[in-house]
Amino acid sequence: MSDPTYVPPRVWTWDKESGGKFAGINRPVAGATHEKELPVGEHPLQLYSLGTPNGVKVTAMLEELLALGIDEAEYDAWYIDIGEGEQFGSGFVSANPNSKIPALMDHSGETPVRVFESGAILLYLAEKFDAFLPGSLSERAECYSWLMWQMGSAPFLGGGFGHFYAYAPEKYEYPINRYAMEVKRQMDVLDRNLAEREYLCGDEYTIADIATAPWYGLLALGKAYDAGEFLDVASYTHVVRWAKQIMARPAFERGRRVNRSSGSDSRLIRERHSASDLD
Repeated sequence: MSDPTYVPPRVWTWDKESGGKFAGINRPVAGATHEKELPVGEHPLQLYSLGTPNGVKVTAMLEELLALGIDEAEYDAWYIDIGEGEQFGSGFVSANPNSKIPALMDHSGETPVRVFESGAILLYLAEKFDAFLPGSLSERAECYSWLMWQMGSAPFLGGGFGHFYAYAPEKYEYPINRYAMEVKRQMDVLDRNLAEREYLCGDEYTIADIATAPWYGLLALGKAYDAGEFLDVASYTHVVRWAKQIMARPAFERGRRVNRSSGSDSRLIRERHSASDLD
């Protein structure tokens, strides 16, 4: 291990060679690096994504809507190869100026609507189709609170703990301990809540569950960062119960298989353009 001390320069400059496994997809500026239009399929809803936790939120939501018999939720899911920099193409940047997956284009109206940020997409779809949102204002406030909790907490899990524990060029005690402590605190927050409720917001399955399960559900089942034993995830018994319940939903399981190019499951699909692609 190299010297762990670091003396910051007066002005930071970009070192392209640093950053670990995903260094090639990170840069300190925004905007397109090349011209490339996005493909458009036959359905009004066009999703440009990848089967990461944030991507799974949206494909799971769309599959759940279809399972309710909402045919208008049919969608095309296009694979965005972030390792090849496709998120920096001009078309994708037009759909999401933040150059992060997922991005959704809704062509059902006279003017296409873009929606980016996974939580915003879930809210948009829930409101558009009146599904997976509680009815009363007070219940919706609880749902929105847990949805925003997930959006604010996950960067500590993925970009913090996951990066330093699994992806950084070298392992350092301080950042791993710092983020492990925070992730365990988050798991305790979830565990205490789920000790009293079937789902995050109560008795009803909502977009808060759909948003949180791809991150913390997989973590609770020991399927994230090879860190299950390290974080003692099995001790969060209520989160484990909830995670198993969500993962057992057929529509959620279908959503997890979309926009995936690698893995041991032969049913994974790179793109999805019809329901039969998942059958």
